[in-house]
Amino acid sequence: MKKKIAVLLADGFEEIEAVTCIDILRRADQEIKVVGVGGMIIKGSHGIGISADVEINSYNDLPDAIVLPGGMPGVQNLFKTPKVVSLVREVHKKGNIVAAICAAPAYVLAPMGILDGKKATCYFGCEEMLGKKAIYVDQNVVLDGNIITSKGPATAMAFALRIIDLLCGRKVTDSIREKLLYEE
Repeated sequence: MKKKIAVLLADGFEEIEAVTCIDILRRADQEIKVVGVGGMIIKGSHGIGISADVEINSYNDLPDAIVLPGGMPGVQNLFKTPKVVSLVREVHKKGNIVAAICAAPAYVLAPMGILDGKKATCYFGCEEMLGKKAIYVDQNVVLDGNIITSKGPATAMAFALRIIDLLCGRKVTDSIREKLLYEE
């Protein structure tokens, strides 16, 4: 059965993180929705526009996983959108996967209290913003329960593969890793 995955994009998102996750998750043949926050054409932090599948105000699913790319001011735009905050809280409360990369753990998850008592990583320079309640781990990808965090653009492929591993299992992950010529 296909899993539902929402990748949330707001103006100022980090393109490498977003596109890498969208591409790799689609290779796993899952139901991916690119959810636009603030419109249907979302512009990344480096000027690349991405077409959303649905706008956040029209998105009513409870996904099996939610993916939050980093980038500035993308993460700030995510956090200041009430529907994003409520959706992330709902996904987390249900025990589904909450995956955040780069500045998103610090700017979105930490202020919501989702990282309290959890191991997490983030983009360098954002560690203090995780707060005293999160347990910072200096690794490229960190899994703690249903929460996956990652450092940044260079770790996006490992991050996306970890999401697939949790959703689809090791066999699917290994198959995709092999086709991508990816070695850890």
